[in-house]
Amino acid sequence: MLELAVLGLLHESPLHGYELRQRLKATLGTFRAFSYGSLYPTLRRMRDAGWIAEDEGNADVVAGAPPLTGRRGKVVYKLTAEGKERLAELLAEAGPSAWEDETFGVHFAFFGQTAPEVRVRILEGRRTRLEERREGVRASLARTRSRLDRYTLQLQEHGLESVEREVRWLTELIETERRSATPQTDPSTHPTTGRGAP
Repeated sequence: MLELAVLGLLHESPLHGYELRQRLKATLGTFRAFSYGSLYPTLRRMRDAGWIAEDEGNADVVAGAPPLTGRRGKVVYKLTAEGKERLAELLAEAGPSAWEDETFGVHFAFFGQTAPEVRVRILEGRRTRLEERREGVRASLARTRSRLDRYTLQLQEHGLESVEREVRWLTELIETERRSATPQTDPSTHPTTGRGAP
């Protein structure tokens, strides 16, 4: 997940280490706790794999980055050709790993760089996963409702409402994606000439 986030952000532009940390926090913080301690080992591994490169000479070009001391304050990270290929592979993944709570949000954050058909597959997979969860919660509530105290019951019902709300949201997104993928025809134009019918 961190690899996808780093590659996706660097695809937009090279980033100074500080700026990269801030952007990752904004992107990943919504979906899970982000540890800065995991960032630099990941960056080293990605550099060793040839997916990113470090440029120590152009740190000044990154707007908004405060002056920092030490080596990390001078490094600008940028995507390599191999990194673009790796990003394309990660963005094309539409299987179960992209539907899970831990990874769906990060995939969704980079939907602007994802192919339309992959977006739909991920959204449909996520919806199916949540529908299964919803049915499990409903079945559990039906079995245990009479034995739950009112606070536990409210918590269970709140969880069910949250899942139902996300299922509705996903359904709307899927419908929007499908509509935007369908070519729109203008009924005022002639089907063969493209001009108004006589």
